[in-house]
Amino acid sequence: MDKRNPILSVIFTLAVVVLTITFSIGLPIYVRPFYYAHIPSIQKEFKEEIDVTLEWDYVQEAYDEVLDFLVLPGREFGTGDLPFSEEGKGHFEDCKVLFDLNKYGFIVSFAVVVLLFIADKLKLIRLARPCGLPLSFFAGLGTLILFAGLGVIVAQDFATAFEIFHKIFFPGKDNWMFNPSTDPIILFMPQRFFMHCAILICASILLISIGNIVRGIKNKDY
Repeated sequence: MDKRNPILSVIFTLAVVVLTITFSIGLPIYVRPFYYAHIPSIQKEFKEEIDVTLEWDYVQEAYDEVLDFLVLPGREFGTGDLPFSEEGKGHFEDCKVLFDLNKYGFIVSFAVVVLLFIADKLKLIRLARPCGLPLSFFAGLGTLILFAGLGVIVAQDFATAFEIFHKIFFPGKDNWMFNPSTDPIILFMPQRFFMHCAILICASILLISIGNIVRGIKNKDY
């Protein structure tokens, strides 16, 4: 008897959604050449604003030290040769919590998707196929609708969306509003860079979601 497991089917679908989102968020974090590609424009901006030419290694070292603290265990916080305030350090400590949450979300969702997929293929369990479509189709459709709408909102006014994001994820805190005189690292991470990060994340989510939808239609049981 081909009895589908509704609970495991919901868990699998949600795991695909979480995996899609956490993987996409991880792209601008772990693919550091994405940031390095911004260094020439950052150097140009510094030269225009303070009449100083910053060496590539100087900018990269500051960014790498911050990222090492955020993604690697047991690293001390630092900003290369740049000074930093306790308030600025505190914000990056808050960010590290979110980075860890994304990392563990990716690991757990990846494990769940792989294990349930294999178990279904081996017929140890049976995942649902509503309307003959695989669950990845519905995960892709739901994620696509959610982030297509979110992407439109962010694109219309990124500055406001950026502020709202910080108020949601860092409630009651204002240490994310850096003072360049005490935390010059923020000049190496201009809002333009974070906007490009958001574009990369949304593009990845949309492409993966569309891929799941197309693959689901191709694998439909007619």
